[in-house]
Amino acid sequence: MGSAPMDRQALLAEIALAVARLRPHVRKTPVERSRALEAGGSRVYLKLENVQHTGSFKLRGAFNKLLSLTAEQRARGVVAASSGNHGVAVAWAAEALGMRADVFVPESTSPTKIAAIRQLGSVVTQFGTDSLDAEVRAREVAASRGCEYVSPYNDVAVIAGQGTLGVELQGQLPSLDTVFVAVGGGGLIAGVAAAVKGKWPAARVVGCLPEASPVMARSIAAGHIVEMISRPTLSDGTAGGIEPGSMTFPLCRALVDDWVTVSEDEIAMGMRHCLTAEHTLVEGAAGVAIAGFRRYAMKAGAVSAIVVCGSNVTSDVLRAVLQERTTAGSVGGSRPQA
Repeated sequence: MGSAPMDRQALLAEIALAVARLRPHVRKTPVERSRALEAGGSRVYLKLENVQHTGSFKLRGAFNKLLSLTAEQRARGVVAASSGNHGVAVAWAAEALGMRADVFVPESTSPTKIAAIRQLGSVVTQFGTDSLDAEVRAREVAASRGCEYVSPYNDVAVIAGQGTLGVELQGQLPSLDTVFVAVGGGGLIAGVAAAVKGKWPAARVVGCLPEASPVMARSIAAGHIVEMISRPTLSDGTAGGIEPGSMTFPLCRALVDDWVTVSEDEIAMGMRHCLTAEHTLVEGAAGVAIAGFRRYAMKAGAVSAIVVCGSNVTSDVLRAVLQERTTAGSVGGSRPQA
């Protein structure tokens, strides 16, 4: 659960280890210039993590966590809880390493998502009415077996794995003024912020959240992790509460410079923009980062990067977005993944 606060230098050391571990296992995803988003002499680049194996940045953190385990720990297997990108990422990494992985999902999880996890060889157990029920059960099972529970964000190895994305940006861009990242539990933005500021200390890191579930931003403003009800949102990957004592909270408080929230219509516009102008498929969380950039005031000549975090969107949601019907399924009780 919780942990003593980690400083940036310690996190940078963990990220360096993650870079070496992950090099043979994850894609170095491309950075593409987006002239359609540029104005006033600015330069805008998209970090296309939507073309990562499994269609999401989540593979970085999950794989790094499994690679960080001892041989004895790997032999015992791992347990995770997630009906989305994190669950698939854990299953992918476990298959690659010849490990057992048990993934607990809510009873409401779509058969398509369950099939995707099972296809990778993991054991899927449906439990409870929402993601929190599944997580509690997963932790109980992990403790009873004496094996590792793989958190989607509240783990040093997971955060460091996500931070390798920021290290790639260092070699792909000559300079960087601002980076925009979708935020749920804070693992992605904490890792990216530490890496980016390691090379460009003056760079600004902007956390982007749906208005329907701005938990981390509200928590930072309050000075402590808050509990609040998340409304339905296209950005289901960032929706839901934050674990009490999560190590991502102090990291976000120290490393993230600004916060911006966006509406469901703006998220849908961001998704449509990627399809029509950038010719790339994205999920709601990536639409949040695009929308956050468009909402944020940029100075002329600035160089910005937007993390396009994933492409896993259902056909029903995609159809609604294209038809400009920005409804989303319920996310009650879900846990954030970003």
